[in-house]
Amino acid sequence: MIEPAYLRLYETGELRTRVERLEAMLASCDICPRDCRIDRLKDEVAACHSGYLPVVSSYTPHFGEEPPLVGKNGAGNIFFGNCNLRCVYCQNYQISQRHREQRINEVSFERLAEMMLELQGRGCHNINFVSPTHFVPQMVRALLIAVEQGLRLPLVYNTNAYDAVEVLKLLDGIVDIYLPDLKYSDDGAGWRYSKIDGYVGHARAALREMCRQVGPGLTFDDQGLLRRGLVVRLLVLPNDQAGIRDSLRFIRDELSPKVALSIMAQYFPINQATVERNPLLSRKIMASEYWNVIDLLEELGLEEGWVQEFESADYYRPDFADSDVPFKDIRDFQGSLSSAYVPTSLLSIQPAMD
Repeated sequence: MIEPAYLRLYETGELRTRVERLEAMLASCDICPRDCRIDRLKDEVAACHSGYLPVVSSYTPHFGEEPPLVGKNGAGNIFFGNCNLRCVYCQNYQISQRHREQRINEVSFERLAEMMLELQGRGCHNINFVSPTHFVPQMVRALLIAVEQGLRLPLVYNTNAYDAVEVLKLLDGIVDIYLPDLKYSDDGAGWRYSKIDGYVGHARAALREMCRQVGPGLTFDDQGLLRRGLVVRLLVLPNDQAGIRDSLRFIRDELSPKVALSIMAQYFPINQATVERNPLLSRKIMASEYWNVIDLLEELGLEEGWVQEFESADYYRPDFADSDVPFKDIRDFQGSLSSAYVPTSLLSIQPAMD
Protein backbone atom coordinates (compact mmCIF):
# COMPACT_ATOMS: atom_id res chain seq x y z
CA MET A 1 0.00 0.00 0.00
CA ILE A 2 1.45 3.35 -1.09
CA GLU A 3 0.46 6.01 1.43
CA PRO A 4 -0.44 9.51 0.25
CA ALA A 5 2.37 12.01 0.67
CA TYR A 6 0.30 14.34 2.85
CA LEU A 7 0.20 11.84 5.72
CA ARG A 8 3.86 12.51 6.46
CA LEU A 9 3.22 16.25 6.57
CA TYR A 10 0.28 15.68 8.88
CA GLU A 11 2.31 13.56 11.27
CA THR A 12 5.03 16.23 11.57
CA GLY A 13 2.61 19.15 11.89
CA GLU A 14 3.80 20.63 8.61
CA LEU A 15 0.37 20.22 7.00
CA ARG A 16 -1.16 22.63 9.53
CA THR A 17 1.68 25.08 8.88
CA ARG A 18 0.98 24.94 5.15
CA VAL A 19 -2.70 25.67 5.81
CA GLU A 20 -1.78 28.77 7.79
CA ARG A 21 0.64 30.02 5.13
CA LEU A 22 -1.87 29.52 2.33
CA GLU A 23 -4.72 31.15 4.21
CA ALA A 24 -2.55 34.18 4.95
CA MET A 25 -2.23 34.71 1.19
CA LEU A 26 -5.98 35.28 0.96
CA ALA A 27 -5.69 38.55 2.90
CA SER A 28 -4.21 40.13 -0.22
CA CYS A 29 -5.09 37.43 -2.66
CA ASP A 30 -2.27 36.27 -4.92
CA ILE A 31 -3.38 32.65 -5.00
CA CYS A 32 -3.28 32.67 -8.81
CA PRO A 33 -1.40 34.84 -11.35
CA ARG A 34 -4.28 37.31 -11.57
CA ASP A 35 -2.94 38.83 -8.31
CA CYS A 36 -6.24 40.50 -7.38
CA ARG A 37 -4.83 41.65 -4.01
CA ILE A 38 -8.24 41.84 -2.35
CA ASP A 39 -9.05 40.49 1.12
CA ARG A 40 -10.87 37.22 0.65
CA LEU A 41 -10.61 36.51 4.37
CA LYS A 42 -13.22 39.29 4.64
CA ASP A 43 -15.20 37.66 1.83
CA GLU A 44 -14.22 40.24 -0.77
CA VAL A 45 -14.77 38.75 -4.23
CA ALA A 46 -11.81 38.25 -6.57
CA ALA A 47 -11.75 38.10 -10.39
CA CYS A 48 -12.60 34.40 -10.05
CA HIS A 49 -15.89 35.58 -8.48
CA SER A 50 -14.97 33.76 -5.28
CA GLY A 51 -14.82 34.97 -1.71
CA TYR A 52 -13.78 33.10 1.41
CA LEU A 53 -15.82 29.89 1.53
CA PRO A 54 -15.26 27.22 -1.13
CA VAL A 55 -17.92 26.64 -3.77
CA VAL A 56 -18.59 22.99 -4.62
CA SER A 57 -20.93 22.48 -7.55
CA SER A 58 -20.86 18.69 -7.62
CA TYR A 59 -19.05 15.74 -6.07
CA THR A 60 -19.39 12.25 -7.44
CA PRO A 61 -17.59 9.05 -8.43
CA HIS A 62 -16.51 9.79 -11.99
CA PHE A 63 -15.64 7.34 -14.75
CA GLY A 64 -14.54 9.85 -17.35
CA GLU A 65 -10.89 10.31 -16.43
CA GLU A 66 -7.80 8.43 -17.56
CA PRO A 67 -7.99 4.66 -16.86
CA PRO A 68 -5.57 4.44 -13.88
CA LEU A 69 -7.49 7.21 -12.14
CA VAL A 70 -10.87 5.56 -12.74
CA GLY A 71 -10.13 1.93 -11.89
CA LYS A 72 -13.27 -0.05 -11.04
CA ASN A 73 -14.94 2.37 -8.64
CA GLY A 74 -14.21 5.72 -10.23
CA ALA A 75 -12.26 8.83 -9.40
CA GLY A 76 -13.64 10.83 -6.48
CA ASN A 77 -14.31 14.08 -8.33
CA ILE A 78 -15.01 17.30 -6.46
CA PHE A 79 -15.99 20.03 -8.92
CA PHE A 80 -15.27 23.49 -7.55
CA GLY A 81 -17.48 26.28 -8.81
CA ASN A 82 -16.22 29.44 -10.51
CA CYS A 83 -12.84 29.73 -12.25
CA ASN A 84 -9.92 32.10 -12.76
CA LEU A 85 -10.24 31.65 -16.56
CA ARG A 86 -13.13 32.49 -18.90
CA CYS A 87 -12.77 29.90 -21.63
CA VAL A 88 -15.28 30.62 -24.36
CA TYR A 89 -15.62 26.86 -25.08
CA CYS A 90 -15.74 25.62 -21.47
CA GLN A 91 -17.80 22.44 -21.23
CA ASN A 92 -18.31 23.14 -17.53
CA TYR A 93 -19.52 26.72 -18.11
CA GLN A 94 -22.66 26.07 -16.06
CA ILE A 95 -20.52 25.94 -12.93
CA SER A 96 -17.40 27.84 -13.98
CA GLN A 97 -18.97 31.01 -15.38
CA ARG A 98 -22.37 31.41 -13.74
CA HIS A 99 -20.99 32.74 -10.50
CA ARG A 100 -24.23 34.28 -9.20
CA GLU A 101 -25.94 30.92 -9.42
CA GLN A 102 -22.98 29.17 -7.79
CA ARG A 103 -22.97 31.30 -4.65
CA ILE A 104 -25.64 29.03 -3.17
CA ASN A 105 -23.13 26.16 -3.41
CA GLU A 106 -20.75 27.62 -0.84
CA VAL A 107 -19.84 25.01 1.77
CA SER A 108 -18.01 25.01 5.07
CA PHE A 109 -14.58 23.43 5.42
CA GLU A 110 -16.14 20.70 7.51
CA ARG A 111 -18.65 19.91 4.76
CA LEU A 112 -15.90 19.78 2.13
CA ALA A 113 -14.01 17.34 4.35
CA GLU A 114 -17.17 15.23 4.65
CA MET A 115 -17.39 15.05 0.86
CA MET A 116 -13.87 13.65 0.66
CA LEU A 117 -14.64 11.06 3.28
CA GLU A 118 -17.93 10.13 1.61
CA LEU A 119 -16.17 9.54 -1.72
CA GLN A 120 -13.61 7.41 0.09
CA GLY A 121 -16.44 5.46 1.70
CA ARG A 122 -18.00 4.86 -1.72
CA GLY A 123 -14.81 3.14 -2.87
CA CYS A 124 -13.33 5.89 -5.05
CA HIS A 125 -9.63 5.47 -5.76
CA ASN A 126 -8.59 9.11 -5.25
CA ILE A 127 -9.87 12.59 -4.48
CA ASN A 128 -9.82 14.51 -7.75
CA PHE A 129 -10.13 18.27 -7.19
CA VAL A 130 -11.39 19.78 -10.45
CA SER A 131 -10.54 23.48 -11.00
CA PRO A 132 -8.98 23.94 -7.55
CA THR A 133 -6.64 26.87 -8.30
CA HIS A 134 -8.78 29.63 -6.78
CA PHE A 135 -9.62 27.55 -3.70
CA VAL A 136 -6.25 26.05 -2.76
CA PRO A 137 -6.16 27.39 0.84
CA GLN A 138 -9.71 26.23 1.44
CA MET A 139 -8.95 22.85 -0.11
CA VAL A 140 -5.96 22.26 2.16
CA ARG A 141 -7.85 23.45 5.25
CA ALA A 142 -10.58 20.89 4.51
CA LEU A 143 -7.92 18.25 3.80
CA LEU A 144 -6.49 18.74 7.28
CA ILE A 145 -9.93 18.09 8.78
CA ALA A 146 -10.48 15.04 6.57
CA VAL A 147 -7.09 13.52 7.42
CA GLU A 148 -7.86 13.85 11.12
CA GLN A 149 -11.01 11.83 10.44
CA GLY A 150 -9.32 9.08 8.42
CA LEU A 151 -8.83 10.21 4.80
CA ARG A 152 -6.18 8.06 3.13
CA LEU A 153 -6.72 8.51 -0.62
CA PRO A 154 -4.21 10.12 -3.00
CA LEU A 155 -4.99 13.68 -4.10
CA VAL A 156 -5.32 14.71 -7.74
CA TYR A 157 -4.84 18.39 -8.65
CA ASN A 158 -6.87 18.77 -11.86
CA THR A 159 -6.10 22.29 -13.07
CA ASN A 160 -6.11 24.68 -16.04
CA ALA A 161 -2.42 25.34 -15.16
CA TYR A 162 -2.89 29.08 -14.60
CA ASP A 163 -1.34 28.51 -11.20
CA ALA A 164 1.07 30.54 -9.11
CA VAL A 165 4.39 28.77 -8.58
CA GLU A 166 4.64 29.96 -4.98
CA VAL A 167 1.30 28.31 -4.23
CA LEU A 168 2.35 25.10 -5.95
CA LYS A 169 5.49 25.02 -3.80
CA LEU A 170 3.23 24.98 -0.74
CA LEU A 171 1.46 21.95 -2.24
CA ASP A 172 4.73 20.00 -2.44
CA GLY A 173 4.15 16.79 -0.49
CA ILE A 174 0.38 17.38 -0.37
CA VAL A 175 -0.60 16.64 -3.97
CA ASP A 176 0.16 13.14 -5.21
CA ILE A 177 -0.93 13.48 -8.84
CA TYR A 178 -0.85 16.62 -10.96
CA LEU A 179 -3.31 16.66 -13.87
CA PRO A 180 -2.87 20.02 -15.64
CA ASP A 181 -4.20 21.19 -18.98
CA LEU A 182 -1.72 22.89 -21.25
CA LYS A 183 -4.22 24.92 -23.22
CA TYR A 184 -2.17 27.13 -25.52
CA SER A 185 1.32 27.84 -26.81
CA ASP A 186 0.46 31.43 -27.75
CA ASP A 187 -0.57 34.21 -25.37
CA GLY A 188 -2.81 35.72 -28.02
CA ALA A 189 -4.95 32.59 -28.00
CA GLY A 190 -4.98 32.67 -24.22
CA TRP A 191 -6.46 36.16 -24.28
CA ARG A 192 -8.90 35.52 -27.16
CA TYR A 193 -10.32 32.31 -25.80
CA SER A 194 -9.75 32.39 -22.02
CA LYS A 195 -9.54 36.14 -21.30
CA ILE A 196 -6.23 35.77 -19.49
CA ASP A 197 -2.86 37.52 -19.76
CA GLY A 198 0.43 35.65 -20.02
CA TYR A 199 -1.04 32.16 -20.01
CA VAL A 200 1.91 30.45 -21.67
CA GLY A 201 4.61 31.69 -19.31
CA HIS A 202 2.59 31.05 -16.18
CA ALA A 203 1.38 27.63 -17.27
CA ARG A 204 4.83 26.43 -18.33
CA ALA A 205 6.35 27.65 -15.07
CA ALA A 206 3.61 25.78 -13.22
CA LEU A 207 4.32 22.56 -15.12
CA ARG A 208 8.04 22.86 -14.39
CA GLU A 209 7.25 23.07 -10.68
CA MET A 210 4.83 20.14 -10.82
CA CYS A 211 7.43 18.03 -12.61
CA ARG A 212 10.06 19.03 -10.06
CA GLN A 213 7.84 17.79 -7.26
CA VAL A 214 6.64 14.45 -8.59
CA GLY A 215 9.10 13.74 -11.41
CA PRO A 216 8.38 12.81 -15.04
CA GLY A 217 7.51 9.16 -14.41
CA LEU A 218 4.35 7.59 -13.01
CA THR A 219 4.01 5.34 -9.98
CA PHE A 220 1.26 2.71 -9.92
CA ASP A 221 0.11 0.32 -7.20
CA ASP A 222 -0.29 -3.43 -7.66
CA GLN A 223 -3.82 -2.89 -9.04
CA GLY A 224 -2.58 -0.59 -11.80
CA LEU A 225 -3.98 2.52 -10.13
CA LEU A 226 -2.02 5.73 -10.44
CA ARG A 227 -0.59 6.83 -7.09
CA ARG A 228 1.92 9.54 -7.98
CA GLY A 229 3.01 11.53 -11.00
CA LEU A 230 2.28 14.15 -13.64
CA VAL A 231 -0.12 13.73 -16.56
CA VAL A 232 -0.38 16.69 -18.96
CA ARG A 233 -3.64 17.07 -20.86
CA LEU A 234 -3.75 18.68 -24.31
CA LEU A 235 -7.14 19.39 -25.85
CA VAL A 236 -7.13 19.34 -29.65
CA LEU A 237 -8.88 22.50 -30.84
CA PRO A 238 -10.13 23.12 -34.38
CA ASN A 239 -7.89 25.10 -36.73
CA ASP A 240 -4.89 24.33 -34.46
CA GLN A 241 -5.85 27.14 -32.10
CA ALA A 242 -4.06 25.36 -29.23
CA GLY A 243 -0.69 25.28 -31.03
CA ILE A 244 -0.07 21.73 -29.85
CA ARG A 245 3.24 21.23 -31.67
CA ASP A 246 4.94 23.95 -29.63
CA SER A 247 3.40 22.64 -26.40
CA LEU A 248 4.66 19.13 -27.13
CA ARG A 249 8.14 20.46 -27.87
CA PHE A 250 8.13 22.30 -24.56
CA ILE A 251 7.15 19.14 -22.70
CA ARG A 252 9.81 17.05 -24.44
CA ASP A 253 12.64 19.57 -24.26
CA GLU A 254 12.03 21.36 -20.95
CA LEU A 255 10.29 18.71 -18.85
CA SER A 256 11.06 15.24 -20.15
CA PRO A 257 10.15 12.91 -23.04
CA LYS A 258 8.96 10.58 -20.26
CA VAL A 259 6.16 12.88 -19.12
CA ALA A 260 2.79 11.17 -19.59
CA LEU A 261 0.39 12.89 -21.96
CA SER A 262 -3.37 12.75 -22.28
CA ILE A 263 -4.45 13.81 -25.77
CA MET A 264 -8.09 14.86 -25.66
CA ALA A 265 -10.38 14.76 -28.71
CA GLN A 266 -13.60 15.64 -26.89
CA TYR A 267 -13.84 19.26 -28.07
CA PHE A 268 -17.39 20.32 -28.87
CA PRO A 269 -18.45 23.88 -29.69
CA ILE A 270 -20.46 25.07 -26.74
CA ASN A 271 -20.96 28.15 -24.59
CA GLN A 272 -19.57 31.08 -26.67
CA ALA A 273 -17.89 28.97 -29.37
CA THR A 274 -20.30 30.14 -32.05
CA VAL A 275 -19.85 31.22 -35.65
CA GLU A 276 -20.76 34.78 -34.68
CA ARG A 277 -18.46 35.12 -31.66
CA ASN A 278 -15.57 32.67 -32.23
CA PRO A 279 -15.77 31.27 -35.76
CA LEU A 280 -12.48 29.34 -35.62
CA LEU A 281 -13.83 27.30 -32.70
CA SER A 282 -17.38 26.86 -33.97
CA ARG A 283 -17.08 23.22 -35.09
CA LYS A 284 -15.83 19.88 -33.84
CA ILE A 285 -12.33 18.83 -34.81
CA MET A 286 -11.83 16.99 -38.08
CA ALA A 287 -10.28 13.54 -38.35
CA SER A 288 -7.28 15.04 -40.15
CA GLU A 289 -6.64 17.41 -37.21
CA TYR A 290 -6.85 14.52 -34.77
CA TRP A 291 -4.46 12.32 -36.72
CA ASN A 292 -2.03 15.17 -37.25
CA VAL A 293 -1.58 15.33 -33.47
CA ILE A 294 -1.11 11.56 -33.25
CA ASP A 295 1.55 11.81 -35.95
CA LEU A 296 3.26 14.59 -33.98
CA LEU A 297 3.66 12.26 -31.00
CA GLU A 298 5.62 9.81 -33.13
CA GLU A 299 7.61 12.56 -34.81
CA LEU A 300 8.67 14.05 -31.47
CA GLY A 301 9.32 10.70 -29.80
CA LEU A 302 6.61 11.02 -27.15
CA GLU A 303 5.25 7.62 -26.16
CA GLU A 304 3.85 7.85 -22.65
CA GLY A 305 0.19 8.31 -21.82
CA TRP A 306 -3.25 8.00 -23.40
CA VAL A 307 -5.25 9.25 -26.37
CA GLN A 308 -9.00 9.71 -26.54
CA GLU A 309 -10.92 8.13 -29.37
CA PHE A 310 -11.84 10.54 -32.12
CA GLU A 311 -15.57 10.00 -31.52
CA SER A 312 -15.42 11.10 -27.87
CA ALA A 313 -16.88 14.53 -28.69
CA ASP A 314 -20.18 12.84 -29.54
CA TYR A 315 -21.05 11.96 -25.97
CA TYR A 316 -18.85 13.80 -23.47
CA ARG A 317 -21.19 16.67 -22.65
CA PRO A 318 -21.83 17.19 -18.94
CA ASP A 319 -24.99 18.79 -17.64
CA PHE A 320 -24.52 20.24 -14.18
CA ALA A 321 -28.22 20.99 -13.84
CA ASP A 322 -28.17 17.57 -12.17
CA SER A 323 -25.32 18.01 -9.70
CA ASP A 324 -25.59 14.41 -8.46
CA VAL A 325 -25.18 12.85 -11.91
CA PRO A 326 -23.79 15.49 -14.28
CA PHE A 327 -22.38 12.91 -16.71
CA LYS A 328 -25.23 11.05 -18.36
CA ASP A 329 -23.49 8.43 -20.51
CA ILE A 330 -24.46 5.08 -18.98
CA ARG A 331 -20.93 3.77 -19.43
CA ASP A 332 -19.92 6.14 -16.65
CA PHE A 333 -21.90 4.15 -14.13
CA GLN A 334 -21.35 0.50 -14.98
CA GLY A 335 -18.22 -0.07 -12.92
CA SER A 336 -15.97 -0.89 -15.88
CA LEU A 337 -12.96 0.79 -17.42
CA SER A 338 -15.15 2.01 -20.28
CA SER A 339 -15.67 5.70 -19.73
CA ALA A 340 -16.81 8.96 -21.18
CA TYR A 341 -13.12 9.71 -21.65
CA VAL A 342 -12.60 6.54 -23.73
CA PRO A 343 -8.80 6.44 -23.64
CA THR A 344 -7.11 4.13 -26.12
CA SER A 345 -3.71 2.51 -26.19
CA LEU A 346 -2.21 4.57 -28.97
CA LEU A 347 0.51 5.59 -26.54
CA SER A 348 2.36 2.87 -24.68
CA ILE A 349 2.98 3.11 -20.98
CA GLN A 350 4.74 0.68 -18.71
CA PRO A 351 3.45 0.85 -15.13
CA ALA A 352 6.23 1.07 -12.57
CA MET A 353 4.83 -1.01 -9.73
CA ASP A 354 5.84 0.27 -6.33
